[in-house]
Amino acid sequence: MKKNYLIYALWMAVFLSSNVISAQNYFGDFPVKADPKTVGNKLSKRLMETKHQLYGDRGIHYAEVCTWYGALRFAELTNNKELIKLLRNRFELLFHLEKELLPPPIHVDQNMFGCLPLRFYNITKDKRYLDLGLPYADTQWQLPANANEEERKWDKKGYSWQTRLWIDDMYMITIVQSEAYKATGDPKYINRAAKEMVLYLDELQHPNGLFYHAPDVPYYWGRGDGWMAVGMTELLYNLPEKDPNRARIMKGYLLMMDNLKKYVNKDGLWNQLITEPDFWTETSGSAMFAYAMIVGVNNGWLDKEEYAPVARRAWLGLCNYINDKNDLTEVCIGTGKKNSKQYYMDRPRIAGDYHGQAPIIWCAYALLNQ
Repeated sequence: MKKNYLIYALWMAVFLSSNVISAQNYFGDFPVKADPKTVGNKLSKRLMETKHQLYGDRGIHYAEVCTWYGALRFAELTNNKELIKLLRNRFELLFHLEKELLPPPIHVDQNMFGCLPLRFYNITKDKRYLDLGLPYADTQWQLPANANEEERKWDKKGYSWQTRLWIDDMYMITIVQSEAYKATGDPKYINRAAKEMVLYLDELQHPNGLFYHAPDVPYYWGRGDGWMAVGMTELLYNLPEKDPNRARIMKGYLLMMDNLKKYVNKDGLWNQLITEPDFWTETSGSAMFAYAMIVGVNNGWLDKEEYAPVARRAWLGLCNYINDKNDLTEVCIGTGKKNSKQYYMDRPRIAGDYHGQAPIIWCAYALLNQ
């Protein structure tokens, strides 16, 4: 009897131990439809099936750049040489046949294009990419002759003349400056980005860690806040540990992540207006929040047991919104500000928009980058 009890106790100990290990593998053991490598491959290849998204005469849209950049980082991480080649072939046309599609460096949304050739330079060391990408980072701090009074004011204070205090700027500015820093090793680029981020945090972050879509629009719009979340995440990932602005940025990041946990909906995701429980699930902002949490857990900024289950559930929820065409559904269309709650409720939802395709690819490579 005693012998049987010991065998049973030993078996239970092994069983419980293996379950604990399994339970702690939050970023692994996914069902087939949610396997990050599979999802990343499918959505990256989906990009190759789609046409350029343009600003009219202002070149390739930033949302496509974000998706292209994400697919490239995914291809790097998975050492997918075939995918890198496809992504590079798509880009090569911009040196000649599609040169007119290069965005002019006249606005924060256009300048962020530079992150893409700079990323290609880091992979290939082909100087053409550096020569194309670096001016987008440099001109963000070079006051143009026709600058208006507001732009001159920011330049005089040492900030980018493209400063607007719009929350999406904190991805657009930080991503191109971070890539310029990695491509050149020159700390001026990352220092610029950090200083700019602190300005935006001091001016715009609320005590609950979130951000209004605009100062005169008192609503926490999901994708808008998502840009702040991923902007802080990318900057913290690239910022040297001893940078004097790092502690302030980390404080803002942790405050936002802590409060986002409180607004997870029944899908494990976040709503179109984050703090409004009766609104619909919006996937692009949700994917950005998931990415920020995954990277935070992987880098030890966030407590694993507290945040990894939230991030895992969000990833699984997002995968449920991918249709048979490998398009993420329930993505809010491009949205300007309006001081009307109903306006945000009524915004059309689309599938396959680059605003959604990009961050779910980011999540895929973040889950694999442990």
